[in-house]
Amino acid sequence: QVQLVESGGGLVQAGGSLRLSCRASGTIFRVNRMDWYRQAPGKEREFLAGITRGGSVNYADFVKGRFTISRDTAKNTVYLQMNSLTPDDTAVYSCNANALGGLEYWGKGTLVIVSS
Repeated sequence: QVQLVESGGGLVQAGGSLRLSCRASGTIFRVNRMDWYRQAPGKEREFLAGITRGGSVNYADFVKGRFTISRDTAKNTVYLQMNSLTPDDTAVYSCNANALGGLEYWGKGTLVIVSS
């Protein structure tokens, strides 16, 4: 089992920045990659960014240049730095872990509200 806990969400003004954290615990050695997703009210969940065990990263096109994913392996934590936020970025942000055997784990999410 892998447990994921997100933090760092909150209220920010348009143009501002936030850094989200996702701390993993449990059988972390089985995790192949970790991703960030978000779900805005009334919309489907969408992929934002991912990082593999080897450190390769990829991003959804619409966040390139604004969001940066990184990790601190010593802290078992993945980060999502978000800059130039707009009200359209308001959503619940969640992290996802893909593990060996096709297992998948989700955190409960952290709410980001961007005011205009």
